[in-house]
Amino acid sequence: MSPVLIVSGMAKTFTMHLRGGVELPVIGGASFALDPGTCAVLGGPSGAGKSSILKMVYGNYAASAGQILVRHRGRQVDLAAAAPRTVLDIRRETIGYVSQFLRVVPRVGALDIVAEPLVERGMDREGAAQRAGELLARLNLPQRLWSLPPATFSGGEQQRVNIARGFITDHPILLLDEPTASLDAANRAVVVEMIEEKKRAGTALLGIFHDADVRGRVADTVIDVTGFAPARKAA
Repeated sequence: MSPVLIVSGMAKTFTMHLRGGVELPVIGGASFALDPGTCAVLGGPSGAGKSSILKMVYGNYAASAGQILVRHRGRQVDLAAAAPRTVLDIRRETIGYVSQFLRVVPRVGALDIVAEPLVERGMDREGAAQRAGELLARLNLPQRLWSLPPATFSGGEQQRVNIARGFITDHPILLLDEPTASLDAANRAVVVEMIEEKKRAGTALLGIFHDADVRGRVADTVIDVTGFAPARKAA
């Protein structure tokens, strides 16, 4: 089966406008492919650019160079060159994302936050809420919290809401940025099971996991980000 994501020559340079326009290259020539039903893990030390790679693949950061080819609606689309509306379509239908932090509308309850992606894709609210409740229960979030806004939750509780929201859809590609960082051992095990289920369903996953045990259990391949270090200019 052909890859659902092909990254070729992807680079990122940040311009520090508050420091006189100094350019800071962080990624140079990243190239890899992602197959359905597999989990690739971005490896390397902190500051190597792992989160920047995820954000470029999701379209939060614009790539400075290269291609990000995504299989979307039966054809390849270069997300690096796509119009903003196309990027939003790809996020809605093709690429899901579990970030490190939960960003939500204030005063909206946890159950509605988790159910929202299904409602946006056309599911009735009752069915979406039922599926959201199943995921929150599986992640051991007490039902008494489901109607409350997650801003009042602990970091681990917020992360479980974040994970449920990211896993509730059937996106062909799912990006995971430290999904287990704030979780206890029991809930880390639940997330590992959920990742394995996604793989069996044919989802392609690209993630960052600093927990070595979790990384060892879910990774089919490790992409060494240090190999994408930008070239140094000659003095």
